[in-house]
Amino acid sequence: MLDYSKVFHTGVLVPDLDEAMAFYARTLGLKFAEPFTLEAFPVWTPEAGLKTITNRFTISCEGPVRLELQQGEAGSFFDAAASRGDHVGLWVDEVAGTVDDLTAQGWSVIAAGAAPEERWGPFAYVRPAGGGMVVELASSMLRPAFERWWQGGPLTLD
Repeated sequence: MLDYSKVFHTGVLVPDLDEAMAFYARTLGLKFAEPFTLEAFPVWTPEAGLKTITNRFTISCEGPVRLELQQGEAGSFFDAAASRGDHVGLWVDEVAGTVDDLTAQGWSVIAAGAAPEERWGPFAYVRPAGGGMVVELASSMLRPAFERWWQGGPLTLD
Protein backbone atom coordinates (compact mmCIF):
# COMPACT_ATOMS: atom_id res chain seq x y z
CA MET A 1 0.00 0.00 0.00
CA LEU A 2 1.24 3.47 -0.85
CA ASP A 3 1.81 5.98 1.93
CA TYR A 4 0.19 9.10 0.45
CA SER A 5 1.75 11.24 3.20
CA LYS A 6 5.03 10.81 1.27
CA VAL A 7 3.81 12.97 -1.63
CA PHE A 8 6.57 15.50 -2.26
CA HIS A 9 5.61 17.13 -5.55
CA THR A 10 2.95 17.77 -8.15
CA GLY A 11 4.44 17.58 -11.63
CA VAL A 12 3.29 19.66 -14.58
CA LEU A 13 4.41 19.27 -18.20
CA VAL A 14 5.09 22.67 -19.82
CA PRO A 15 6.03 23.68 -23.39
CA ASP A 16 8.48 26.39 -22.21
CA LEU A 17 10.21 25.92 -18.86
CA ASP A 18 11.50 29.48 -18.48
CA GLU A 19 8.10 30.95 -19.28
CA ALA A 20 6.35 28.59 -16.85
CA MET A 21 8.85 29.38 -14.08
CA ALA A 22 8.21 33.11 -14.53
CA PHE A 23 4.45 32.58 -14.56
CA TYR A 24 4.31 30.45 -11.39
CA ALA A 25 6.83 32.69 -9.62
CA ARG A 26 4.71 35.76 -10.43
CA THR A 27 1.28 34.25 -9.75
CA LEU A 28 2.03 31.84 -6.89
CA GLY A 29 5.08 33.54 -5.36
CA LEU A 30 7.25 30.46 -5.84
CA LYS A 31 11.03 30.36 -6.12
CA PHE A 32 12.50 27.59 -8.26
CA ALA A 33 15.73 25.61 -8.10
CA GLU A 34 18.17 26.19 -10.94
CA PRO A 35 16.79 24.29 -13.98
CA PHE A 36 18.51 20.99 -14.68
CA THR A 37 18.84 19.24 -18.03
CA LEU A 38 19.11 15.48 -18.29
CA GLU A 39 20.82 14.58 -21.57
CA ALA A 40 20.40 11.02 -22.83
CA PHE A 41 17.89 10.35 -20.02
CA PRO A 42 16.67 6.71 -20.20
CA VAL A 43 12.88 6.35 -20.16
CA TRP A 44 11.02 3.09 -20.80
CA THR A 45 7.42 3.06 -22.04
CA PRO A 46 5.27 0.12 -23.15
CA GLU A 47 4.84 1.68 -26.59
CA ALA A 48 8.47 2.57 -27.39
CA GLY A 49 10.59 0.45 -25.07
CA LEU A 50 13.72 2.04 -23.62
CA LYS A 51 14.66 5.32 -25.32
CA THR A 52 16.95 8.16 -24.33
CA ILE A 53 15.56 11.68 -24.34
CA THR A 54 16.43 15.19 -23.21
CA ASN A 55 14.37 16.46 -20.28
CA ARG A 56 14.73 19.91 -18.69
CA PHE A 57 13.07 20.45 -15.33
CA THR A 58 12.97 22.34 -12.07
CA ILE A 59 11.16 22.16 -8.76
CA SER A 60 9.92 24.83 -6.37
CA CYS A 61 12.01 25.54 -3.30
CA GLU A 62 8.90 25.85 -1.15
CA GLY A 63 7.22 22.77 0.25
CA PRO A 64 6.42 20.39 1.75
CA VAL A 65 4.60 19.57 -1.50
CA ARG A 66 6.60 21.22 -4.26
CA LEU A 67 5.68 22.14 -7.84
CA GLU A 68 7.78 20.35 -10.47
CA LEU A 69 7.87 21.78 -14.00
CA GLN A 70 9.13 19.60 -16.87
CA GLN A 71 9.88 20.53 -20.47
CA GLY A 72 10.32 17.28 -22.34
CA GLU A 73 11.42 16.43 -25.82
CA ALA A 74 8.67 16.48 -28.47
CA GLY A 75 7.01 13.08 -28.78
CA SER A 76 8.50 11.80 -25.50
CA PHE A 77 6.67 10.75 -22.35
CA PHE A 78 7.41 14.24 -20.96
CA ASP A 79 6.08 16.19 -23.99
CA ALA A 80 3.62 18.88 -22.82
CA ALA A 81 1.38 17.93 -25.75
CA ALA A 82 0.65 14.67 -23.88
CA SER A 83 -1.46 16.82 -21.54
CA ARG A 84 -2.07 14.15 -18.90
CA GLY A 85 -2.57 16.58 -16.09
CA ASP A 86 0.13 15.36 -14.95
CA HIS A 87 1.21 13.52 -11.77
CA VAL A 88 2.03 13.45 -8.07
CA GLY A 89 5.40 12.12 -6.93
CA LEU A 90 5.87 9.89 -3.88
CA TRP A 91 9.08 8.71 -2.23
CA VAL A 92 9.21 4.92 -1.95
CA ASP A 93 11.88 2.75 -0.40
CA GLU A 94 11.75 0.15 -3.16
CA VAL A 95 10.47 1.08 -6.63
CA ALA A 96 10.32 -2.49 -7.98
CA GLY A 97 8.51 -3.93 -4.95
CA THR A 98 6.02 -1.07 -4.93
CA VAL A 99 5.37 -1.55 -8.66
CA ASP A 100 4.79 -5.28 -8.02
CA ASP A 101 2.26 -4.48 -5.28
CA LEU A 102 0.43 -1.90 -7.38
CA THR A 103 0.29 -3.92 -10.60
CA ALA A 104 -1.21 -6.78 -8.60
CA GLN A 105 -3.97 -4.32 -7.65
CA GLY A 106 -4.69 -3.19 -11.21
CA TRP A 107 -2.21 -0.35 -11.78
CA SER A 108 -0.01 -0.37 -14.89
CA VAL A 109 3.44 1.07 -15.53
CA ILE A 110 3.30 3.79 -18.19
CA ALA A 111 6.96 4.89 -17.96
CA ALA A 112 10.04 4.04 -15.93
CA GLY A 113 13.77 4.63 -15.66
CA ALA A 114 14.57 1.13 -16.91
CA ALA A 115 12.91 -1.78 -18.69
CA PRO A 116 10.76 -4.26 -16.74
CA GLU A 117 13.48 -6.94 -16.85
CA GLU A 118 15.79 -4.42 -15.15
CA ARG A 119 13.18 -3.82 -12.41
CA TRP A 120 12.17 -0.28 -13.50
CA GLY A 121 15.19 1.72 -12.30
CA PRO A 122 15.01 4.67 -9.85
CA PHE A 123 11.50 5.79 -10.86
CA ALA A 124 8.27 4.49 -12.36
CA TYR A 125 5.04 6.21 -13.37
CA VAL A 126 1.91 4.16 -12.73
CA ARG A 127 -1.75 4.69 -13.65
CA PRO A 128 -4.86 2.91 -12.37
CA ALA A 129 -6.58 0.57 -14.83
CA GLY A 130 -9.64 2.80 -15.18
CA GLY A 131 -7.60 5.96 -15.75
CA GLY A 132 -7.15 8.76 -13.27
CA MET A 133 -4.27 10.13 -11.25
CA VAL A 134 -0.78 9.20 -12.44
CA VAL A 135 1.66 8.50 -9.59
CA GLU A 136 5.43 8.77 -9.88
CA LEU A 137 7.22 6.35 -7.59
CA ALA A 138 10.63 7.89 -6.87
CA SER A 139 13.36 6.00 -5.07
CA SER A 140 14.02 7.47 -1.63
CA MET A 141 17.73 7.00 -2.43
CA LEU A 142 17.35 10.11 -4.64
CA ARG A 143 15.89 12.20 -1.82
CA PRO A 144 19.13 13.65 -0.37
CA ALA A 145 20.25 14.91 -3.80
CA PHE A 146 16.87 16.54 -4.45
CA GLU A 147 16.74 18.11 -0.98
CA ARG A 148 20.16 19.70 -1.55
CA TRP A 149 18.97 20.97 -4.93
CA TRP A 150 15.79 22.67 -3.77
CA GLN A 151 17.73 24.24 -0.89
CA GLY A 152 19.91 26.03 -3.46
CA GLY A 153 22.69 23.53 -4.18
CA PRO A 154 23.48 21.76 -7.46
CA LEU A 155 21.58 18.65 -8.50
CA THR A 156 24.01 15.76 -8.72
CA LEU A 157 22.55 12.35 -9.55
CA ASP A 158 25.76 10.31 -9.52
